[in-house]
Amino acid sequence: MDNGFSVDFINFYLIPGVVLGSIYALGAIGVSLVFGILRFANFAHGELMLIGAYTTYSLMQFSGLHPLVILPIAMLFTSLVALGIDHTFYKPFRASKSTILIVASFGIALMARSAVQIIWGVDTFSYSSGQIQMPMILFDTLRLSPKHIWIVCFSIVLMIVVHVVLTHTKTGKAMRAMSDSAELAQLTGIRTESVVKATWVLGASLATAAGVFLGWDSHLHSMMGFYMLLPMFAAAILGGIGQPYGAMVGGLVVGLAEELSAYPWLGDTPLLSPAYKAGVAFALMIIMLIWRPSGLFRGRVF
Repeated sequence: MDNGFSVDFINFYLIPGVVLGSIYALGAIGVSLVFGILRFANFAHGELMLIGAYTTYSLMQFSGLHPLVILPIAMLFTSLVALGIDHTFYKPFRASKSTILIVASFGIALMARSAVQIIWGVDTFSYSSGQIQMPMILFDTLRLSPKHIWIVCFSIVLMIVVHVVLTHTKTGKAMRAMSDSAELAQLTGIRTESVVKATWVLGASLATAAGVFLGWDSHLHSMMGFYMLLPMFAAAILGGIGQPYGAMVGGLVVGLAEELSAYPWLGDTPLLSPAYKAGVAFALMIIMLIWRPSGLFRGRVF
């Protein structure tokens, strides 16, 4: 492999893979937390990303501020939406079988997506419409887009925040206890409903960040949440259900695998057509379920 080929590998495959993996990781953490604490797969998680991304777009149009400045406001709004959804649709079925909650989450995903399409339409939008951002050139060969640097750095910061919350706060410790056993957590005096609310707030905030970063990196469209669902679940399963740290690693692995699968490893043509990137996430998920159902970090097995 010559030097030019190595530079192309870094610029057009490795760096985009890290960026995409960071976005997947943020989304997968919320999926993993909800699965571990509430014991069901929330198939409406992608729509929380969608709501957060479109809310940020509207606030940008209104204020003219940068999406990173608006992100905390969008996180707050999406968290309130998530709490409203939980109180209205999920809480009445809390004691029911997980299959009922899963079906309910499908319905909520359809309703949320339809609401976004009614409010904003089905056209694509961009956070940087009409703006051309030139990449930074390092060492005469390495091309780094400023937005990619911001996305990766902010993703790392958010993951550190998740680590601090889970390991050094009373709420985080209660979340981990409830993930191990909701019944024992309740017997020890932990207010489980408060833990559930904290889980939704944390998951929805991270989903908003993932949606905004994805929209900033590419563009906004009403199906983006649905398309993100499979890679996020693949990342959560790869890392281990109920293991936030596993979701972080799983997201990076899935993102890198998708981008590197299009690299011309065996000649001048891509090993796999970019149109089949989603298939890579699906294949990783199936392989992990067969080989190690508990995931890399030994998560929950149902």
